[in-house]
Amino acid sequence: MSAIYIVKEIYIYPIKSLAGISLESANAEEMGFENDRRWMLINSENIHVTQREYPIMSQFYPQILGDKIQITFEGETHEFSINEYLENPIETKVWEDKSEVVEVNQNTSKWFSDKLGFECRLVKINKIGARKHESSRTQETYNVSLADGYPYLLIGTESLDFLNEKLEEKITVKRFRPNIVVSTKRAHEEDDFKTFKIGEVQFKNIKPCGRCIMVNNDPQKGIVKKEPLKTLSKYRNVNNSVLFGTDIVSLNSGIIKVGDEVVF
Repeated sequence: MSAIYIVKEIYIYPIKSLAGISLESANAEEMGFENDRRWMLINSENIHVTQREYPIMSQFYPQILGDKIQITFEGETHEFSINEYLENPIETKVWEDKSEVVEVNQNTSKWFSDKLGFECRLVKINKIGARKHESSRTQETYNVSLADGYPYLLIGTESLDFLNEKLEEKITVKRFRPNIVVSTKRAHEEDDFKTFKIGEVQFKNIKPCGRCIMVNNDPQKGIVKKEPLKTLSKYRNVNNSVLFGTDIVSLNSGIIKVGDEVVF
């Protein structure tokens, strides 16, 4: 009998709020997958910039080419080195978490400023502990990347299928920007996962993920619609938070791959 819980998809999002990259395997680290949300854009007030305010950010497509990241937007490309950054530290926040970042380079910041139409800088978190997130659920503090909260987001296939049954216009899992998609047998059972192993890595479930207006941004077009948040809010609203997927952390480093079994 074949296993039920299998990794179907793996994604990283090198630059916060830009498009993601589908991978066949990924290196799990304490702060999230390698190169996942290690970069983000900040405005002239050092506040992070996301699709919530600028849905067009979904139209910037990154690729990792050796030791470089190449960004494509409306047919134009720009690239920078994964390892480059300027020395001067910048104090910013990701929501309530203080974060220390560094600018990648002035040329890259100008490219993004020109494309988005306002002054911004591309910055990088380049050391463990530069941002810490305290969990109200576990009362523990985690070293995290520039993701909204936790290092990893896991979604079960049945959760999306169940939602799509209720939607007139079907959507893909990319709306929810997961890191790991696993095959499941019932909707939202991933909420109840405790600790589990995928490949070389032990994971711990922290809490179901509360979703925001960003899931209404169609990643293919950069256009905000009413769904799926409208429908989700009818059956997944818990304490004024609309839940979809679950936030997890890794307890060790290692490789996971598409096709790996989820072992409880």
